[in-house]
Amino acid sequence: MTSKQRAYLRSMAHSLEPIFQIGKSSLTPELTKAVEEALEARELIKISVLKNCADDPGELADILAERTKSKVVQVVGKKITLYKESKNKKRIELPR
Repeated sequence: MTSKQRAYLRSMAHSLEPIFQIGKSSLTPELTKAVEEALEARELIKISVLKNCADDPGELADILAERTKSKVVQVVGKKITLYKESKNKKRIELPR
């Protein structure tokens, strides 16, 4: 992913609300599956890491991206933004 594409996705994600929260149980298989399904449906999602989660948001983002085969757009504080091109419902057209 180029820096131009990442900047485009960041601008789109600015108005998004987090649709998942990672708490003290951290990354469960159920959460990973739900994130994968949400990425297929929406392509771009935001996740909030709660204060009671002991793990680093940056590390969580990398692990989630690896498990869901997605890209980390950004990690700001305790907010993670992920992108994955949908196989069936392609909505976002990235700049070249």
